[in-house]
Amino acid sequence: MELSIIVVNYNVKHFLKQCLQSVYVSAKHISSEVIVVDNNSVDGSAEMIKNNFPNTIIINNKKNVGFSKANNQGIKYSIKNGFDYVLLLNND
Repeated sequence: MELSIIVVNYNVKHFLKQCLQSVYVSAKHISSEVIVVDNNSVDGSAEMIKNNFPNTIIINNKKNVGFSKANNQGIKYSIKNGFDYVLLLNND
């Protein structure tokens, strides 16, 4: 396994969709996973991911835990899957 891409999201569905479209085009030739840590968005972000990017791993937080803690959640998940590299990517 090569690259784990982690994106933290909070109520920016439009930017998240553009970001994920770009990520999947750019990473199509490498072994990768995409993890979105959602900080309790109410804008339909989780549904958009499920409908448009079914291979994306979603960690749904019940409250906004903040940017740093959400990144750490994604990293912890990535480590369990044995990826060599982690990319922390802002969706804007």
